[in-house]
Amino acid sequence: MLKVGLTGGFASGKSFVGETLAGLGCHLIQADELGHQVLLPGGAAYADVVREFGAAVLTPEGTIDRKRLAAAVFDNPERLARLNALVHPPVIRLEEELMARYAAADPQGIVVVEAAILIETGSHKRFHRIIVTVCDQEQQIERAMKRDGISREQALARIRRQMPLSEKQDYADYVIDTSGAKEDTIRQTVAVYEQLRRLKL
Repeated sequence: MLKVGLTGGFASGKSFVGETLAGLGCHLIQADELGHQVLLPGGAAYADVVREFGAAVLTPEGTIDRKRLAAAVFDNPERLARLNALVHPPVIRLEEELMARYAAADPQGIVVVEAAILIETGSHKRFHRIIVTVCDQEQQIERAMKRDGISREQALARIRRQMPLSEKQDYADYVIDTSGAKEDTIRQTVAVYEQLRRLKL
């Protein structure tokens, strides 16, 4: 099975490209969804995160409030690194389990793992090919404000905390520019998919 990592900057169109690849027949694993799973009560990271960050990040029902958790690490690189150290290992274990399951069921298939900080964590080394989505910063800000209901300043702060897209591109086997119309992004994604299929032959 061909393992492909899909990454890019904050609000740079990763999910749209991932869903397009899934529609073309790839097996899609979204790291953010797995991150939700491991933070649920009984999840692999739940107890450690509550122990580290305290009851202040919990709802009255005892679930982790992701917005409160994000606020607890905002502008605090050490706390963010600690959170990542608690969440990422169980997420990666789940990714590996899912990839193994897909490989057993579809040995000639393509599995795509969509993750925001694939390169920053060194996870990109686990994949045969890397796709990076890019667009200009103003588009990232506008998309994030519309999608997440956050302010311009909050969007810009999120972008600045990530590796610059120009640096991420250095790790890419394929770059998909999402700054144009959706049809253009789809066209580029289909072209990358066709190249990935040829790699497997």
